[in-house]
Amino acid sequence: MFYAHSTECSDARDWQGLADHLQAVADLAAKRAARFGWENAGRAAGLLHDLGKYSPAFQRRLSGSGERVDHSTAGALEAKTRFPDGLGHLLAYAIAGHHAGLANGRDAGTRTPLSDRLVADLPTLSSRWREELVLPDSLHPDGAFHQRRDRPFFQMAFLTRMLFSCLVDADFIETETFYTVVAGDAPPERGNPTSLSTLRDALNTHLDELAAKARKSPVNERRADILHHVRAAAPEPPGHFSLTVPTGGGKTLASLAFALDHAIAHGMDRVIYVIPFTSIVEQNAAVFRDALGAFGEDAVLEHHSAFDDDSRRGRQDRHSRDKLKRASENWDMPIVVTTAVQFFESLFAAKTSKARKLHNIANSVVVLDEAQTMPLALLRPSVAALDELALNYRASIVLCTATQPALEETDNPAHSFAGGLRDVRELAPDPHSLAQQFERVTVRHIGTLDDDGLTEELLDCEQVLCIVNNRRHARALYESIADSPGAYHLTTAMCAVHRRQILAEIREVLASGSPCRVVSTSLIEAGVDIDFPRVLRAEAGLDSIAQAAGRCNREGRRESDQSEVRIFATANQDWAPPPELKQFAQATRAVLRAHGEAPLAPAAITAYFRLLYWQKGPQELDKHDLLGQIETAQLDGLPFDMLEQKYRLIENTQRSVIIPYDDRARRAIADLSHAERVGGIARTLQPYTVQVPIKGFHALEQAGVIAAIEPDRFGDQFVLLIDEHPSELNTNSYDPNMGLNWSDPTYRSAESNLW
Repeated sequence: MFYAHSTECSDARDWQGLADHLQAVADLAAKRAARFGWENAGRAAGLLHDLGKYSPAFQRRLSGSGERVDHSTAGALEAKTRFPDGLGHLLAYAIAGHHAGLANGRDAGTRTPLSDRLVADLPTLSSRWREELVLPDSLHPDGAFHQRRDRPFFQMAFLTRMLFSCLVDADFIETETFYTVVAGDAPPERGNPTSLSTLRDALNTHLDELAAKARKSPVNERRADILHHVRAAAPEPPGHFSLTVPTGGGKTLASLAFALDHAIAHGMDRVIYVIPFTSIVEQNAAVFRDALGAFGEDAVLEHHSAFDDDSRRGRQDRHSRDKLKRASENWDMPIVVTTAVQFFESLFAAKTSKARKLHNIANSVVVLDEAQTMPLALLRPSVAALDELALNYRASIVLCTATQPALEETDNPAHSFAGGLRDVRELAPDPHSLAQQFERVTVRHIGTLDDDGLTEELLDCEQVLCIVNNRRHARALYESIADSPGAYHLTTAMCAVHRRQILAEIREVLASGSPCRVVSTSLIEAGVDIDFPRVLRAEAGLDSIAQAAGRCNREGRRESDQSEVRIFATANQDWAPPPELKQFAQATRAVLRAHGEAPLAPAAITAYFRLLYWQKGPQELDKHDLLGQIETAQLDGLPFDMLEQKYRLIENTQRSVIIPYDDRARRAIADLSHAERVGGIARTLQPYTVQVPIKGFHALEQAGVIAAIEPDRFGDQFVLLIDEHPSELNTNSYDPNMGLNWSDPTYRSAESNLW
């Protein structure tokens, strides 16, 4: 008898038989892979993944010998030998990496390359496996696999990660189930049984209630027309779609309605909403839960680094929270709301924990909100991944934004994004007309302003928002108007809880008609619901200017000629934008010259992105040449390890500092001293952190104003600002108007750091 898993029972009466485990994993992996047409490959991966356990050496290990045994490589070698048409080699990557993660094919990385593992000395296997396991005759897919001649090995690498996802998820769940049952408990519940049809019914009820309450107005009539038109397109075949709707056009609920209708029409499994900023993830997830009524709490998975499940304790029992936690591991939920970082980095992941969810992206509707925010340095590989999902994994991709990026590949080289998306279908009714109908602002460039001129602009209007490109400029500008009525400052040097409080106060002041002059960095452009009669915007990309315009006359209560967005260049070189932002500004100026009458119309936005992509060139749109390296490496050198290391949407060059801003933060900090598990506490503290550049972090350390909490237990995971009540004290470390100051921190003696 060969075993897969042992227990504390020395006579092995409740150990798991190896053939039973392999067959169960094969069934689960095959079911997952069948959703994108590769059932046989999924089954073969499951049957072979633990083939090395058919060795006496591994069986001795289960009995307590303590010897190290490679039980993964034998199955990888068998897959490569048994299926020599190249598909077996792909399985070999997945099987060899099902514990440690996907390795490079040839080159050394953080994991041993597959080529080295396939020639290593392996334990001798019993022939019993040939009697107990029946492998498929072929790995070929059910149906056509659509090939792109410009990136065949990218497609092979993508398929490997998808099969890897099927395998590791199946293996984890089957093993967890075995040990749970052995312990006398029921297998943990996964997923959510609520059908997409039930969720659509709930959404329809919500939309009907909104329509009944809405006052009759041209804006509401246009929103209703957009919703009706978008939903009418749901029977369209799966593929690439765009939804180009101006701010205020109701695109959030319209896109959800389309996604549910489209998924139901084509037998798809779920809706995945990908959003660039954590703050908007929280906002949209709350909108979806509300729109889905009684089903919203359990059917919507909110998955991002800052998700605070503790804040929902009053609405959910432990059982429900545990289900959501398990669902975040593999996205087995009807509706997933996540960040672009989580989504795209998973598509290029090599770690088992990040790759587990990939198979659940297949056969789904993926809505990319604010699609124009995809980082330019990784744009080409990101677009290639989106294209592959629609081409071979039965997914529909919806690019949802008011400023549609020009990502379509056409037959006209002058107007084509090389390697981009083909046959993108627009869901909105006549985006050009919509832009005119929702036009609420007048945009004009007012030239170059020095600091005094910009201060005069702020003091000239009683309610005005000024958005600049860096924190230092925002700080200096705020200081110049700090003594004037209604002066406010918003910056990422403030923790998120602090910013929310300021925004709530700003909304109240605006509603009262009192003076309100706000200086902010671009953070206010990220889905913040706020309405000014005038907005000043430092030169930036046209998409950023469009986002800034969304904070001006947002509710359409004023005429467009009374609601100005004034663009300006900065005369002070201290506030000069970085080179990349200068390039954005140059493209914007060129488009304003050609499209000055309608600078935010779809034609102007398209012209801006085409010009920007042309200026940067294909190399700058794939800064590490990931696509080129994959094709050069070919099948036996696929660089999975390298891809995971290089594909980073956010380069982590900053450190987090926790601000003990209020009682909730201080309680969480105190809880760290006696907590066995700190995941929930870390999520609670996330909105109380400020990201600090490394140089500034070291300055704060040297000044003694920050310290690691219990470094013996947590290392430098939790670094705390020492000031006890920063929201109440105007200190040099954390100012209630300025946030955290790391440029000139006040020195504290070592004795004052005790807490």
